[in-house]
Amino acid sequence: MARLTLSFVTGANERVSPLVEGVVQPEGVELIPTLSDPSETFWRQLNFGEFEISEMSLSSYLIARSRGMDMTAIPVFPSRRFMHAQLSCNTDSGISRPEEISGKRIGVGEYQQTAALWTRGILEHDFGVSQYDVHWFMERTDELSHGGATGFTPPEGISFQRVPPDKSLASMLVANEIDAAAVHRAFQKGSNIIDRSTRIRAREGDWSKIKPLFPDRIAEGKRFFEQHGYIPANHAYVIRGDIHRKHPWLAFNLYKAFIAAKEMARERLAASIPTALVFGQEYLANTRAIFGDDPYPYGIRENRRMIETLIDYSHEQGLTPEKARIEDLFAPSTLEL
Repeated sequence: MARLTLSFVTGANERVSPLVEGVVQPEGVELIPTLSDPSETFWRQLNFGEFEISEMSLSSYLIARSRGMDMTAIPVFPSRRFMHAQLSCNTDSGISRPEEISGKRIGVGEYQQTAALWTRGILEHDFGVSQYDVHWFMERTDELSHGGATGFTPPEGISFQRVPPDKSLASMLVANEIDAAAVHRAFQKGSNIIDRSTRIRAREGDWSKIKPLFPDRIAEGKRFFEQHGYIPANHAYVIRGDIHRKHPWLAFNLYKAFIAAKEMARERLAASIPTALVFGQEYLANTRAIFGDDPYPYGIRENRRMIETLIDYSHEQGLTPEKARIEDLFAPSTLEL
C-alpha cells in the first residue's frame, strides 16, 4: 500500500528534528518538511491553510476553533517556557517586583499569542495584577498578525495601543516609552517577515537600564513548576480538517512518531551538549532535578491541568466566547493518551 505524502511545517528543535531529518517516520506517511519560524508558520496556516500538518499557537488555535476554522490538534507540545519570566523592565519604570506592573505599560508581540496569554494569566493569578490595570502595547501590524486571520479585536475594557510602525518593543523599552516587554528576540540572528520589527534599532540607546523582571529566572521557574506542576506550553501540532476526516488514523500515527522523535532527542541530549558550555552537564542534572527526566510531556493525561488552565485564561481574558472542551480540541484517537 502506498504511503500517504503530506506537507509538514514546523520550527526547528531537537525534539522534532528526527522527524524533519526522516530518521523517524510515521507509519504509513511520508512527511515533506518545511522549516519555518513559528510566527510566520502560524500566519501562513491561519490565513491560507497551506500545510496539511502544521505547528500552531495554542492560543490562536483556541480562537480559530471558536470561530469555526477547520483543523484538529494532536497533544504534542514541542515548545515550552516560562513566558512571564522573560519580561524585562526599564529601571526608570520603578518596577522591582511583578506586583508593581499594575498601572504600567507592557509590550507584547501580539495580544492573542500564547506567550501573552500565559503572561497575563500568571501575572493575574500568581501576582494579583489584573489585565485591566495594565496598558498593553502590541507590536505586530494587523496585516502580519495572527489576529488579522482570526478577526481579533481588543477585549472590552482593555487599555490597548499598537506600537508605531517606525518603532519596536525593544526601541520603546530602551526609550522608556513602555515599562516592560519580552525582548529576547531582538538580538536573535536571522529574520522573518512577521517579527523583523523587533530588531528595529534594538542596539541603540542605554541598554544598561534594561533589567529582567525576575533576576533569578531559574528560581521563578522552579517556584512556578512546584506550585502548578508543569512548564507552560505555547505550541501544538494541528492536522488540516479535510485531511483529518479523510484519514482519521493519521493523528494516532503522528502522535507515536512525535513520541519516538522526542525519545531519540532525549537519548542524544547528554552527548550533544556543546563543550563550550563548561558546566553543561551540571545544568542538565539541575534541570532534571527540578523538572524530572521529561520536562516536555506529550498526551492529554499528563497535560490536562495545563490545557484546562489555558482554556480558562483564554475565556477569562475575552479571547474566546465560551470555554472549549478538551474532547472537541484534540483528535479522538489521542484523547486517552
